[in-house]
Formats: sequence, structure tokens, C-alpha cells
Amino acid sequence: MHAIRQYEFGPAENLRFEEVPDPVPGEGQVLIEVEAAGVHLIDTTIRSGGPGPLPPPALPMTPGREVAGRVAGTGPGVDPAWQGRRVVAYLGMTSGGYAARAVAAVASLHEIPERLSAPAAVAMIGTGRTAVGVLRLARLSEQDAVLVTGAAGGLGTLLVQAAQRAGALVVGAAGGPDKVARVQRNGADVAVDYLDSGWAGKVRAELGERDLTVVLDGVGGEQGRAALELLAPLGRFLIFGGSAGAPTQLTTQDLYARGIVASSAIGPAMMKLSGGLRPLEEQALRDAAEGWFTPAITPFPLAEAARAHTALETRATVGKVVLVP
Repeated sequence: MHAIRQYEFGPAENLRFEEVPDPVPGEGQVLIEVEAAGVHLIDTTIRSGGPGPLPPPALPMTPGREVAGRVAGTGPGVDPAWQGRRVVAYLGMTSGGYAARAVAAVASLHEIPERLSAPAAVAMIGTGRTAVGVLRLARLSEQDAVLVTGAAGGLGTLLVQAAQRAGALVVGAAGGPDKVARVQRNGADVAVDYLDSGWAGKVRAELGERDLTVVLDGVGGEQGRAALELLAPLGRFLIFGGSAGAPTQLTTQDLYARGIVASSAIGPAMMKLSGGLRPLEEQALRDAAEGWFTPAITPFPLAEAARAHTALETRATVGKVVLVP
């Protein structure tokens, strides 16, 4: 089979498309014929060897922590009834997803609802799971005016949809006119280009007498800071990433002076939600199957994983990036 292999840390060009032996499922594992593999920004950090929330893996390796496809084989101790089922799985630290076939623990599997494609299922198992967790912590209502940074990304797309569904006034901030147009089509009441130096003033003008009560920030950097300064007293600032290079920087003085509440919506906060991560995965898949979420997808051939990483790092993608063998 073909897979992406990495032998040293560094630039995207270190991702090599090679022929390798098929993996063999072990005790409690299944072999998946991969139809879509998820690509996440953290994958680029791991590939580069830079500092991040996860320890660097042993090399050589095949990256990729999210896969969807059909079960092509079962290991010892696995019910053979899994054979042939359409499944999606989060592989966790084991990696191995950027490949034509991958192994996954049977305990990690979810059957893909009939209405979902494999790329959509991959989007929901990771990015969708995070969206559900962020939304449980945000507790949005029709009383809120919500600003989503990175609103054209995989997670931002879902958060805009959910905020709109909750009845909130939704402001989506994204980089570049094409992305802004996508945010508008996705249902945001206001869409602004955060590469425009006057974007914060435009948000204030569009809100009029309405207070901005919630910021859902996955960008950080200057854009995240500008969003923070738009937030009204008693507002909630939820951080779930830092695609600009680092999460938004704030201090206790910001909390005192602005009268806001700030928290991380990922990591321990999400892990402590009732039942852990699996219920979030189940809800994300169910919500997508029922039409509550419509993930945006940017596909790349598996052989072009390096190009997918470069596009993601330079913010040239929209929605969830997936590799298709």
C-alpha cells in the first residue's frame, strides 16, 4: 500500500509518499481501508518538531490521527461482525492515518451514519468533536452577540452554524475576501476581513447599540487581541487555538479592567466534560447526519500531503483539510 512517511523533523517536503507493507491489526484492533484522513494544524507542528502540546513522536512515522473508511480486517478478540462496516476513528497518539490502510482500536470506532461521506465523518470526529465541546462550554443563546475568529476554518465554520442556530447575532472574522464571502454564505450576520486594519471598527459599527457578549477565538495573535478589546463587560472569551502562532495573550489586568471572563475551551476543560471525549464524537456525528452541522471540506490527494501541510500553514485552505488515498 501507499503511505506518507516522515524520517526527520522539518519542512513539509519531509513528508514522503512511499510504498510500505500493509499494517496488521493486533489484539482488539481492526484494519481500515482508508477513504479519508484528517489533517490538523497540530500535525504541522508535530512534523516540524516545534514546541507544542504533544511530545514529539519517534521517527520514522506515518502521521495522521483521524481516519474514515471500511473495515477490511479484524484482529484477535474483535467481533468479525465489524468486517465491511463504514467506520470513523480518532487514532490518538498512535498516528498512522496518512495511508491507504490504517489500524485502529475497536473501542475507538464509530459507525458512519448513512447520510455522511467519509470526508465529512473525518471532519466531525476531530474538528466536530471540538466544536461540540466548545459550544457546551460557551452556552450560547439568542441573547448573545458572538464573534468567531477564523470563521472560514473547519472549526470556525461549525461554530458559526451553531451560533446562528442558537439565535445569536453572529460575527465571523476571516482572512481575505474569498474567505469572508464563504463566511457570509455560511450564515454569519456580519462577516469581516481581519487582514483589513479597520476590521474591529467595522464590527463596532455593525453591532450598533448591541454589546458583543462572546468571543470564540481560535486565531490568537493580533486578531485575537483585537477581538478581546471588542468584548463588552461580563463578556466571555473562550480560547480554542492560536493559528496565528500563539493563543491570544491576556493578563489579570484585562480581566479586572474589562470585567470579562476568559477561559480555555480545550484541554482539561473539555476532558472534564461528562463522559469525556467519546460522547462529543457521538454527538458531532449525529448532528452532522441530522443536518445541524455541514462541515466544509478541502480535499487533497494522499500523495500531496506535503502540499496540504503547506496550504494549511499559510492559511490557504477553508474548512477541514482531508487526504484522499
